[in-house]
Amino acid sequence: QVQLVESGGGLVQVGGSLRLSCAASGPTFSNIIMGWFRQAPGKGREFVAVISKNGIATYYGDSVKGRFTISRDNAKNTVYLQMNSLKPEDTAIYYCAADLRTRWLLGPTPDRNYDYWGQGTQVTVSS
Repeated sequence: QVQLVESGGGLVQVGGSLRLSCAASGPTFSNIIMGWFRQAPGKGREFVAVISKNGIATYYGDSVKGRFTISRDNAKNTVYLQMNSLKPEDTAIYYCAADLRTRWLLGPTPDRNYDYWGQGTQVTVSS
């Protein structure tokens, strides 16, 4: 069982920045691939970013490449999502998720790979 708690969401103006955090508890964090997803009102869940167990490999959704950065601190059992140059279309609930099944991260991962999800944190970008 993995518990995930996101924080750091809020209201920000266009062009601003936010950093989301996701604290994990449960099995050894360094053995888990971690991802971020988002869901905007009336839309399906969208892949945002994923990071390998050791933090070396990262992949991003096309809509956030060059603006968002995923990172992790295995000593703190925490994964982060730094979001810069925010746009109104980034408005969504952001979820972190844990993939305990995949052994090696070779690319973006679909949400069906993830067994555990946080409760989500709202990000609103105002124009």
